[in-house]
Amino acid sequence: MAERAVENVWDYPRPPSIEPSDERLVVRLGGQVVAETASSWRVCETSHPPTYYLPLEAFVAGALRPATGSTVCEWKGRASYFDLLGGGRTVRHGAWTYPAPSDRFADLAGHVAIYPGKVDECTVDGEVVQAQDGDFYGGWITSRVSGPFKGAPGTLGW
Repeated sequence: MAERAVENVWDYPRPPSIEPSDERLVVRLGGQVVAETASSWRVCETSHPPTYYLPLEAFVAGALRPATGSTVCEWKGRASYFDLLGGGRTVRHGAWTYPAPSDRFADLAGHVAIYPGKVDECTVDGEVVQAQDGDFYGGWITSRVSGPFKGAPGTLGW
């Protein structure tokens, strides 16, 4: 596998970009692998670490349970949520999806993003992810990206 260049999140665009990723993503909850794929989408936005969207088929049966509520992203459209289940644990609103994303983000249909701070562990090509600060953002921080990152106290106005 070729080494990937370090990206500065301040070089990411606004509105965000969407790009395919062949990185190996693994999500663990309750000591179990609940999702695994080498085919996902990365959404990269100024000041944020990438958010990964995994295909629905990457999740083990029973790992996603539709949850109530929705939010709206000015770029992607209306998001709906899932509770994430694994190893006897349930994480309320631990994942989200865009069932009918905007045209620019149409590739996200049928894909699900995970809040890495709400699960046991997420990895990218074997590297353990650090969760983006804050309870709203779902960015995945690895050695591939540099900040500072939006999300920590005092950064909402960035």
